[in-house]
Amino acid sequence: MSTSETRAGLDHEALAAFVGETWEAEIVPQLTEYIRIPNKSPLFDPDWAQHGYMDEAVALIEAWCRERRIEGLTVEVVRLEGRTPLIYMEVPGEGDDTVLLYGHLDKQPEMSGWREDLGPWKPVREGDRLYGRGGADDGYAAFASLTAIEAVQRYGGSHARCVVIIEACEESGSFDLPHYIDALADRIGDPSLVVCLDSGCGNYDQLWMTTSLRGIVVGTLRVGVLAEGVHSGDAGGVVPSSFRVARQLLSRVEDEMDGLLEIDAFQTAIPEERVAQARAAAEVLGDEVYTKFPFLDGVEPAGEDLAELILDRTWRAALEVTGSDGLPSLEMAGNVLRPHTALKLSLRVPPNADATVAARRLKEILEAEPPHGAHVVFDIDMPGDGWETPDLAPWLTASVESASNRYFGAPAIAMGEGGSIPFMGMLGEKFPDAQFLITGVLGPGSNAHGPNEFLDIPTGIKLTCCVAQVLDDHLHRASS
Repeated sequence: MSTSETRAGLDHEALAAFVGETWEAEIVPQLTEYIRIPNKSPLFDPDWAQHGYMDEAVALIEAWCRERRIEGLTVEVVRLEGRTPLIYMEVPGEGDDTVLLYGHLDKQPEMSGWREDLGPWKPVREGDRLYGRGGADDGYAAFASLTAIEAVQRYGGSHARCVVIIEACEESGSFDLPHYIDALADRIGDPSLVVCLDSGCGNYDQLWMTTSLRGIVVGTLRVGVLAEGVHSGDAGGVVPSSFRVARQLLSRVEDEMDGLLEIDAFQTAIPEERVAQARAAAEVLGDEVYTKFPFLDGVEPAGEDLAELILDRTWRAALEVTGSDGLPSLEMAGNVLRPHTALKLSLRVPPNADATVAARRLKEILEAEPPHGAHVVFDIDMPGDGWETPDLAPWLTASVESASNRYFGAPAIAMGEGGSIPFMGMLGEKFPDAQFLITGVLGPGSNAHGPNEFLDIPTGIKLTCCVAQVLDDHLHRASS
């Protein structure tokens, strides 16, 4: 028995009906309530414990999970001193293998620019879309994971032992998670398959497998020139502008004309396999490679070659200024030569680059020989390595292809993603022999981290069905 196509057991039609009904009757209502909770990740809400929103989100998900009719399910909220909580669930299964399913429940901050009738904590359903912060990133993961397991049990399938981990620190770089992984190591065991539901999809028409994730360096560049602000008419031309100094420093790192970063520590060779995957993805997506972004009229993408654009956002370094301090609002901007400028920098580095080395090099470049003797400091917040999936086993390749064709009606596609999931690099090192299925619902327009974030409900349903089939195939492939 080599494929789920030839092995009797899983009733795919009944499974799909059950998953669809569960999403509509239970998961969507739960996500609606979850969206209302402003459970921002600790990096954006240092007083999260006092505010209680994280505990509220944990309680909502925990209560729903405990009610699932899953044989042998145990649900536990694990709390380590001074750290965000973690939901740990186990489901016994057949054989000796373990599957680890992962998601998170913390959210990005509000962000401005929401449509007038929408808001980060205001759930709104429009047709197949559920708007609001965190529904797609990554509130659905716990619900989809258990629904997939339950569907397998109900409709003639079988699965290995399953461990489900839902953390509350991912949007802050998962700095709490290693402590939980160490504390729970004996209980987790040695997974042979990891399923992560926190990634993206190039479209909503097929199953997308994430084959790589970029690393990240986050830090704050501070440039000081005065002890206090002074009249710009008096000081302009004598005192160097802190903003101009900051601009000069950024030009050491990034070519302002084309955005290229030529520093050796920020670039690596791109494997030929990933280049081929980018070309195949570009063939499927066409102009949607860039039209999925809300460009203003007349604004063009940074390049014309679609495959190269995919590689630019998945395998090449990119720098973004994500925040600032020392710049008054437009309404409060007087004729003052400001004493300092601070910029929050986010540097994405290739999946196989060493983020710690990149962070150290970035600090060296920015702080060396400051123009005009300005006081320059770059404080590193969070270097996180990227990740590249190991080669897919034949059984997993066949399983995802079959599942995508069955539930989406189109073949599966592999592509890198430009974001980071710190947990993947951590697991890749800890479990080097594991297989990985990294996927998600964040497709065109879903806008995770930005305004008007939405979850495409049909994609969530189909993705849950695909995970169920992979769980069933995993057990039988491992034992055949």
